Amino acid sequence: MKNLIPYFTIISLLISCQSFAQKKSTEKKYAVEKTKAEWKKALTPMQFYVLREAGTERPHTSKYNNLKEKGTFVCAGCDTPLYTSDRKFDSGTGWPSFDKAIKKNVETDVDYKIGYARTELKCNGCGGHLGHRFNDGPRNTTGLRDCINGVALKFIPNKK
Repeated sequence: MKNLIPYFTIISLLISCQSFAQKKSTEKKYAVEKTKAEWKKALTPMQFYVLREAGTERPHTSKYNNLKEKGTFVCAGCDTPLYTSDRKFDSGTGWPSFDKAIKKNVETDVDYKIGYARTELKCNGCGGHLGHRFNDGPRNTTGLRDCINGVALKFIPNKK
């Protein structure tokens, strides 16, 4: 039996090397990619915390909570259009909420950071964290509530 130990060791090493060699990067590439230093330079500290570190701003602090003006909300990191003002509603949660994103500009992922699965929302232009999606939105539309950190957004008013 002692004579077989070196063979088992060699076989184990070969199998582990092969499995590492076959792994491919599954990290998505975005149209806008920057280094951590470039993001820190381009964003405010709070924008960096939310967009790049998946943080959350305090509720009721966004200047967009009560905004009623017509226009488009874009990513604060890369200007990708994310939501139109006609999809915004008052959810009472303290964060800007929308019932529908601009098609293909907001991607979903699964987030387990608080111990259970939540649907994370990311900008499809730069991968920045926007917020989370819940199924308690307006029943007369989509039934969805995209709960978005206002600091992750910029607002572009419609031209008059």
